[in-house]
Amino acid sequence: MPTTSQVRIKNIRKSYGSHVALKDIDLDIPAGAFFTLLGPSGCGKTTLLRAIAGFHQQDAGDILVGEQSIGQLSASKRNVGMVFQDYAVFPHLSVFDNVAFGLVQRKVAPEQVRQRVHEMLRTVQLDELAGRLPHQLSGGQQQRVGLARAMVIRPKVLLMDEPLSNLDAKLRVDLRRDIRQLQQEFGITTIYVTHDQEEALSISDQVCVMYDGVVQQVGSPWDIYHRPLNRFVASFVGANNFLLPGAAHADGVHLLGQPVPAPSAVRGQAGVSAAVRPEKVAVNQPPRGPGVQVQGVLRHAMFTGRELQLSVEVAGHGTVEALTAPDEAMVGLRNGQTVQLGILAADVLYFAAGDTGRRLP
Repeated sequence: MPTTSQVRIKNIRKSYGSHVALKDIDLDIPAGAFFTLLGPSGCGKTTLLRAIAGFHQQDAGDILVGEQSIGQLSASKRNVGMVFQDYAVFPHLSVFDNVAFGLVQRKVAPEQVRQRVHEMLRTVQLDELAGRLPHQLSGGQQQRVGLARAMVIRPKVLLMDEPLSNLDAKLRVDLRRDIRQLQQEFGITTIYVTHDQEEALSISDQVCVMYDGVVQQVGSPWDIYHRPLNRFVASFVGANNFLLPGAAHADGVHLLGQPVPAPSAVRGQAGVSAAVRPEKVAVNQPPRGPGVQVQGVLRHAMFTGRELQLSVEVAGHGTVEALTAPDEAMVGLRNGQTVQLGILAADVLYFAAGDTGRRLP
């Protein structure tokens, strides 16, 4: 079994020429946690993962696993396992030999190699395929080989760089569930990179949202989704309707042309934006408390089985997206029809001006 270890990232900075890819990143990753780095392409998440692996040397700062500093060690001496996006299996080696590779390099006794490889192949449900070559496997099976190879060496930390992005949608869902189950079974500290928000929310203990080389927020999936610290996190993680509130009134602001209660920190601020999740927008029913109810024109509807997605144009205020559990009457709505939208004041979040404007209050 691997030794569970805390990972500490201390003021890591990395530049490529004039471009600063990582700007003084400071993180504490609990021992045994499934910790996901989430963000758009170019935000620095893969650069950070590869710095932890030892594939990139940081310009400043340090990386600690447990109490050991590994920031200056070569990749081969860091005792971390790595699972890549493109499987990275050796095409000329059998499944068994692929998984055994790291153990052989570490000069583990042959009998121990056989025992540990077979145990790991059983764990990832590939024991009956031990003699096959990679080209005889599906993409999901090849990725399981990569996972087994990374875990069989019993690393202190497991690193995963978008390991599911090359798989089809159903296989991604199945394999991410298996990865999470294995991670919990082994209790191994895992750092996982993805740009897929649903993937991050569904498998993580903690999510770290990055943008422009900076950590924007670290928190539980619930907090990241429901309590975003700034506008970027609110816009990147899940869908949001961003609305410009109008002039303040005695108790709040005007939203979609109607007065709505708002915190005192919001009133009088210039450039404030309001945000409400589509699933918080009621369709053809009033809000269940203080809020607004407005009329709009349906411009687009998409029935997906469990959900009905609606785009509704509100005169003078643009399009509002709504996501609701459908009934037969609602699925029968047609473009151009009038619908009522209800928004509860308590479901509205407010953000200061700018792409990463902080949440108010």
